[in-house]
Amino acid sequence: MGELREQFPLFPLGLVLLPSELVPLHIFEERYKTMIARCLEEGSEFGIVWLSDDGLRPTGCACEIAEVLERMPDGRLNLIARGTRAFRIEARQEELAYPAGTVEFLADRPEELDSEAAEAAHKAYAELVQQATDRAPQADQVEAMSAYEMAATVEFGLDAKQGLLDLRSESARLRLVTRLFRAAIKRLDFVDRAQARARSNGKVHFSGT
Repeated sequence: MGELREQFPLFPLGLVLLPSELVPLHIFEERYKTMIARCLEEGSEFGIVWLSDDGLRPTGCACEIAEVLERMPDGRLNLIARGTRAFRIEARQEELAYPAGTVEFLADRPEELDSEAAEAAHKAYAELVQQATDRAPQADQVEAMSAYEMAATVEFGLDAKQGLLDLRSESARLRLVTRLFRAAIKRLDFVDRAQARARSNGKVHFSGT
């Protein structure tokens, strides 16, 4: 069993955060002002959990406050949070001024990393970055990135991100992000073709004729 933490602050939101990912947050409700004030005072983490149409997901992502951007006179805050590690909610606790629970921080299961999965993921990610930005990323930087670090820079659907967060195997996450990156590349290809078709006023242009 992983580390257990009681009275861990929880922030249910309509988003999924991944470890290493940055997210801007606007804190305006009194209970979350109280929660964030405590986290700032103690230098402690809080957890972001996806509040989906089906309810609160059991697996969330702990995060630290990376930067406070703005403090308003009425106590509202704009801040940047950074994902740190996955956790599972074991029990909800209602006695605090803000949502909280007993959580277990989740470690990956012991395994030897699948080098082929890593190579495929890094290759697909580099191709996606180049196609989306017209800039080739540095190979050594890409090769050093984990599945979470790569996925944190790409906009995926919430179900896909939750699926990554639920996996306790880096090799499995690498295989999943490879499929996601390849699907994104296909969508970009389709958009490029559609835009080219629009520019040609519906006429197909054959090269060399």
